[in-house]
Amino acid sequence: MTTDFSDNKVFIRRIPVSQLVLSMSEIAVVGKRSTIVIPKALRKELSLEEGQRVLMRVEDGKIIIEPLPRNPYEILEQVIGEPYEEGKDEARAEEWLKTRAGH
Repeated sequence: MTTDFSDNKVFIRRIPVSQLVLSMSEIAVVGKRSTIVIPKALRKELSLEEGQRVLMRVEDGKIIIEPLPRNPYEILEQVIGEPYEEGKDEARAEEWLKTRAGH
């Protein structure tokens, strides 16, 4: 069933309760040059900041936007269990990244 509200279309469909995911949702509009502004409530929920990098992918016909760590060296410190020192830990970090990338 489709209902017309001015120039926007609202689509109503039945979704089984088992497919519902409790999450925060907001509506955004694709603007000029295909830009999408992430609504303030979502930016606040995820502590997103201007200039922060995100990973975007298509999954089951949906766009998934995943925040990337602000400081990747903090993640490396967690993985190796001590502060990261490039000269000492670069080989270990590369090996860890290769295992995560499936190489």
